[in-house]
Parts: sequence; C-alpha cells; structure tokens
Amino acid sequence: MADRLDARLYVRDLLAAGTEVALARSQAHYLAHVLRLASGAAIALFNGRDGEWLARIGSVAKNGATLTVETRLRDQRPEPDLWLVFAPVKRAPLDFLVQKATELGVSALVPAITRRTVVERVRRERMEANAIEAAEQCERLTVPQIRDAAPLSRIFDDWPDGRQILLCAETGAAEPIHDVLGRMGRAGPSAILTGPEGGFEQTELDALQKLPFVTSVGLGPRILRADTAALAALSCWQSALGDWQLRPPRRN
Repeated sequence: MADRLDARLYVRDLLAAGTEVALARSQAHYLAHVLRLASGAAIALFNGRDGEWLARIGSVAKNGATLTVETRLRDQRPEPDLWLVFAPVKRAPLDFLVQKATELGVSALVPAITRRTVVERVRRERMEANAIEAAEQCERLTVPQIRDAAPLSRIFDDWPDGRQILLCAETGAAEPIHDVLGRMGRAGPSAILTGPEGGFEQTELDALQKLPFVTSVGLGPRILRADTAALAALSCWQSALGDWQLRPPRRN
C-alpha cells in the first residue's frame, strides 16, 4: 500500500534517492506546529527540476528540520510556456491573482506599471510566497518565476523574440479570444496582457497594438475586473492550447 502523504513542500535542494534536505525554520514550524507531524511522517517534495519525491521527516528542531529522500513519485514533465503580464492591483486581489494564476499553470508573473496603475509598491517576496503555497497545494511540479515590477514600456523594450501576446482589450473591435486561439493551432511561447482597474490609456493601447507580436482579444460583452480578466484569459488559453487536455497527475 502506498504511503499517505502528510504534506507537500517546495524546496530548492537537489532531490535524489538517499539525499538529505534541510528545511528552513518556517517550513519546520509548519510541519511540527501547524500539521503536528513527527519523525517518520511522509512528505512529498518538489523543486521544479527533479520531479516529485517521497521523503520522511528525520528530525525536527526549533530552527529547522531534516528530511531523507526515498523514492520518486512523479517524473518532471514540460509545462506550457505561458506568462501573465499584468498591472498590479491592491493587496488582497493581488494575492488572489497570484495564487490562482499559479494554479492555472503560468510559467512567469510579470507585474507591469501602467499610467493608471494605483499600486505604488509591489512586494516580490509576498508574491513568491503566495506562488509557492499555491504550487504546493495544486500539485504542480514547478513554481512560476516572479519578475520585479517594471514600467510597461521597459518590459517591451526587452521582449523575447517569438513570444506572442494576447492583449485583453475591454473596449473596441477586438476579436473574441475563442476565435483567435482557434487560429493559433499550437502552444508556442505566449503571454496574456491585462491592464489596471480603469483600463489602459488610449495612447498605451495605440502603442501596444502597433507591436507585431501583440494581438488584441475580447473577453465577451461584460467589463471584467482586472483580476477576473486575467484569470478568464488564462483559462481560455489553457483550454484551447495548454495542458487542460491532460489527465490529473498519477504518482508512481
């Protein structure tokens, strides 16, 4: 009978049979005082490179814990290369957006400061913590890359060749996202771009729509909140071109 897993954690260490992993104080506290686990408990570990592994708690102390890695549960597999470029929103909606975008499989979160962005500071560490927690809970094998917030124009000054952008336009004659995705045919490197509450300024839209790698798409007849628009577009992309055609994960 397979072991019942008591927790799932993201670590940065190499994972291989027989290796030991030293947990940070916060992770040790979570295991010992939140989950109340003791020596011998079975933990799933992943690092975004080596797949998912079964490990057991060896010791738990005030300042950390040690786990021994035993067997691989799942092999690492490729994931869709989908970025979310978004204008930051206020704290609670931003936390929610990062968590749900992680669950929806984004490979990178790129905060973009637009002219109507009202958030003055974006805490990268908080975004990373939310992304890690969401990845642990949703059983994905990676954690999305978190970029520093930067002005929208600067992001596109250094945009990688071959990565197409779907610009979520709330007004105008943008073609429905369903039709655009239906013509794309395959899932190459892509990005979803959403604006702030209140939308992009017209000068920003005009500049974006002149870029050869940007396609404007519509998300239906209703005006969506910024965080809702991002999650709706990600869901459409995953359904049409991403990994939603795959079955749920199965451990070895």
